[in-house]
Amino acid sequence: MICEATKIKTVLEFDTDAYRAMCRVSESARKRTAALNRGYRSQKRIRKMFSKLIGKDADETFRLFPPFYTDYGQNITVGKNVFVNCGCCFQDQGGITIGDGALIGQNVVLATLNHDRDPSRRGNLIAEPITIGKNVWIGAHATVLAGVTIGDGAIVAAGAVVTKDVPSEAIVAGVPAKIIRRITKETV
Repeated sequence: MICEATKIKTVLEFDTDAYRAMCRVSESARKRTAALNRGYRSQKRIRKMFSKLIGKDADETFRLFPPFYTDYGQNITVGKNVFVNCGCCFQDQGGITIGDGALIGQNVVLATLNHDRDPSRRGNLIAEPITIGKNVWIGAHATVLAGVTIGDGAIVAAGAVVTKDVPSEAIVAGVPAKIIRRITKETV
């Protein structure tokens, strides 16, 4: 589980050199994801293309079913035995870490960016990391928002919108997501 001290919020001001640099990296990510999503590829080839996209090697146990979308790519880290189903969108400027054994359902959105609430600074981006623990299951069409940590063994129900941290071994559902049950030996 991530320590609270590592939850870093970053503000990227609109129309600055840093903002333009982010846009250049985003262009590269869009090109790489377009290539990844064209036609059939073996898992070995998908893993190699994904590794280039994120700038580090994905473990040989990592599996991804395209299409997959990301607008940055360089801030994604995946553990061993991670499965990402088709249609997922990872907005990773704030950083996305996915622990060993995590299962990410179809069309899941992981969104690490917000915009400034002040209308005069609305173009500014506020990035916060998302951390997904070990053996987490995120159901289809769920959305996880910036700054959220999902604890080990938790389940996010299909269609949930996760706005706050999820404790380990909890099941959350709804909009916004709320704890509906704890996972115990009796409930498994």
